Parts: sequence; C-alpha cells; structure tokens
Amino acid sequence: MTEAKTKFRCAIYTRKSTDEGLEQNFNSLDAQRAACEAYIQSQAGEGWECLPQVYDDGGWSGGNMERPALKRLLAEISKGQVDIVVVYKVDRLTRSLTDFARIVETFDNNEASFVSVTQAFNTTNSMGRLTLNVLLSFAQFEREVTGERIRDKIAASKAKGMWMGGTPPLGYDVVDRKLLVNEREASLVQDIFRRYAEHGSAARLVRELDIEGHSTKSWVTQSGQHRAGRPIDQHYLFFLLRNRLYLGEINHKGEYFPAQHTSIISQELWDGVQAFVNKRKQGPR
Repeated sequence: MTEAKTKFRCAIYTRKSTDEGLEQNFNSLDAQRAACEAYIQSQAGEGWECLPQVYDDGGWSGGNMERPALKRLLAEISKGQVDIVVVYKVDRLTRSLTDFARIVETFDNNEASFVSVTQAFNTTNSMGRLTLNVLLSFAQFEREVTGERIRDKIAASKAKGMWMGGTPPLGYDVVDRKLLVNEREASLVQDIFRRYAEHGSAARLVRELDIEGHSTKSWVTQSGQHRAGRPIDQHYLFFLLRNRLYLGEINHKGEYFPAQHTSIISQELWDGVQAFVNKRKQGPR
C-alpha cells in the first residue's frame, strides 16, 4: 500500500497583464505572492511547504500560454518537482478555457493539484473542476466582451474621422494622438503625386527618388525609439499613391469617412494619379 504524502512542495505563480507599476518596491506581483505565502503557511500543519523558486510573469497576458515563468513552472511539474500550484486568483493562471484544460491535464499527469487562495478552488475533486470551468467561462466571456467594446470604440472613433494610431504616414507627424501636417514631408508627397501623374512610370519615379536621396517616414516612437526611413520602392510607392488618407479621409474596413486631419492632396491631382494606377492594374504585366 502506498504511503500518503507528508510533505507537499508548493509553487507560487503570479502574473500581471501590464508592466505598469512593476518598478515599485511592493507591486502587484509582490502582493499576490504575499497572500499565497500566508495561505501556504496556514496549511503548514498539512505538510505544505513553499518552494523558494519565483514564477512571476509581469507584463504577460493570460490569454495564451506564451509566458516564460508559466513554461518553466509546467516543465518542473512534468519533472515531478512541484506538488501544488498556488495562485491568488484563477485568472492569474489563465483566462482561456482551452489553455486551462491543457494546464489541468499536465497537473493530472504528474499528480499535482491547483489552489486559488481567494476563491478556495482546487482541482483535486470534480466539483472544484466544475466550479473552475464555470468561473473561466465568465472570465473568457468578459475578455471577449471587452474586445468587442474596444472594436466598437475604434469604429465609432474612425467614423468621426479620428486617427487611431499606427505608423505615422509620410507627410504627417503625430502630436497628442492627432495627425498634423509636416510641411517638408508634405511637399515631398505632393511632388511624388505630381510626378507620377505626369508620366505614370513607377520604375522611373523610384529611380529618381533614390538618386535624390528620399526615404520613407523617419519617426520616434512613444517609448523614444528611433525608426529610420528606408529607400522608397515600388511597393511603398503604390501604397502611398492609393492612400486616401492624403485626401483627408479615414479608412475603416473598406469604408471611408471625412477625417479630422488636413488633406495634402487635391481631388484633381488624386484623380489624375488614380487614372494611371487603374490603367496599370488593367494592363498586361
């Protein structure tokens, strides 16, 4: 007859979706770990012991399993080095029902269990698993509703002509989340449109722009990183020539709305360029 375990090695797993506040002396991960340590201490009479290893995923989403600390934890469970995984809340471990099933399967295969200290759930019995699945169903539902709400907000903002982020287009700078005309770059964009409207030769225009030393947009990200421009090729050229943003419009899933930023290309010049672009699309390669 197999002897019952008298000692249980407990691993604490903590996670935070963003890295905001992690630089503080006592952050969210520290608070989670403190609560888990106190819970393990309360179970010392049952033989629970806290492992010294730290499994922290600060700045990692719970929507997938591509997290370094979680991968390390699962690997050590597979080696039989962990008996119980302790978390502050279930959604710290995962927000996906599919991922949760995979994690629990790893636990089962290695005789490990799982405990949430604030929700008193564990996977050692069928009722605990049922409750966890219900809880995760709501967590996943909340995540999907949040995603829909964000998409609806983006759609409504673009319908009002607002710039919703991304790489700044040549000819504009982003200031306070708005597109403002960069006069020097705008002159280059206007010149590119005019020259293409004159002869309709992309290869010739690309060669000329290269000789003149022009490049794509060079800009600085919000985090202070510099993104250098690169030589203008035909792919970028046609992307620029087809971009209705220069007409003062915002695109959302193929639908265009009057933009809040200033246009830098006239309708007449746009029409002249598109005549060449469409003729090129219809002609033989």
